[in-house]
Amino acid sequence: MPPALDHIDAWIFDLDNTLYPASADLFGLIDVRMGLYVERLLGVDPAEAKRIQKQLFREHGTTLSGLMHSHAIDPHEFLAFVHDIEMDVLAEDKKLVNAIAKLPGRKLIFTNGDADYAGRVLQRLGLSKSFEAIHDIHACAYQPKPQAASYASMVEAFGVNPATSLFVEDMARNLKPAKAIGMTTVWVNNGSEFGNHEADASFIDIEIHDVGHWLDELTRGME
Repeated sequence: MPPALDHIDAWIFDLDNTLYPASADLFGLIDVRMGLYVERLLGVDPAEAKRIQKQLFREHGTTLSGLMHSHAIDPHEFLAFVHDIEMDVLAEDKKLVNAIAKLPGRKLIFTNGDADYAGRVLQRLGLSKSFEAIHDIHACAYQPKPQAASYASMVEAFGVNPATSLFVEDMARNLKPAKAIGMTTVWVNNGSEFGNHEADASFIDIEIHDVGHWLDELTRGME
């Protein structure tokens, strides 16, 4: 382990477009379902639904958070609808599975999605037994990243020390609150939608392009 990371005892990972490449475009399928949900909810055409959806995402962190704020929707119903997608584009990533297994310390998932969906993704990637726990949008009381309350609830739930924790995320803006509480931050700059929005070197410690490749190099030679 590089000296700069010797102090890390908790490895915290985002899920979508982080543990698998953004090129898989799984979120693109979810995006279509979210647009359809907004279209049906508000009785608007597809173009207007997409505009509203993206505006809610930018202003509230997630489309769900925005819809709960403005239309008091049922989050469980929304998540079940938008996550009703096929995951054939995902396959087991043995390099990533092996590298994560070698990491010293705890391994956790911190996602704006829900645990059921996250579990399906992890199973497809061969990572269903790789993580201790998943901190999802329900556990965050529907206050998504990058809201500070989301990080506080995660730290409290897992009992981690931010100063000895590392957070890996494809959305640069979601690293700012993590850095603010003392975490080491890793930005997966892989071209995901809005991934580079608000990116700033002041809160990004390490920039990578592929988690599996980075972790494989990081853990090479470790038992």
